[in-house]
Amino acid sequence: MWKTELAVLALASTVISSTAFALCSVFDTGNWPKNWPSELEPLRKQSRTLIGPTLEAQHFAMRFKTREEFEAAWPHILKVKSQGAPIFLKQGPNFFLDKDHAGVVVHCPPKGQWDDPKTPESPIEGYPTRSRSRWQWTNYIELVVDGEIVDLNRIPLPADTPIIDERFK
Repeated sequence: MWKTELAVLALASTVISSTAFALCSVFDTGNWPKNWPSELEPLRKQSRTLIGPTLEAQHFAMRFKTREEFEAAWPHILKVKSQGAPIFLKQGPNFFLDKDHAGVVVHCPPKGQWDDPKTPESPIEGYPTRSRSRWQWTNYIELVVDGEIVDLNRIPLPADTPIIDERFK
């Protein structure tokens, strides 16, 4: 009888301790690289960083309080996007933005990945353009549009960038 109780206790403690490991690490600040445009610095305190769930990919979620704040940051956000990488248009609420209805998420590969010659900063061939897996070795943007803070009628979208509209799926 005591062997059964001990086995159940060991199993229960294993299950409980394994749930302590999250799929993502979450930081309530923007921990993006220091070489990104200095104009983004004021946004660090109101942003989030999520690392994971696979390959320790980095996701930098930038929240905005006003349309003016977003529009001032937008040209500098575009500078961190990899050449040729897309902008995905989404509706809120958004997981990365902690359920906010407007903002930007810059999805990036794991730290140091660009230094690995096997995974250059370019799309992965064989995946369709609309697939996020195709862009996992690049910095691509997810723009969460609400029509008030983030209004597509008020900002320029780069002509040489694929725009993938997922707002009305």
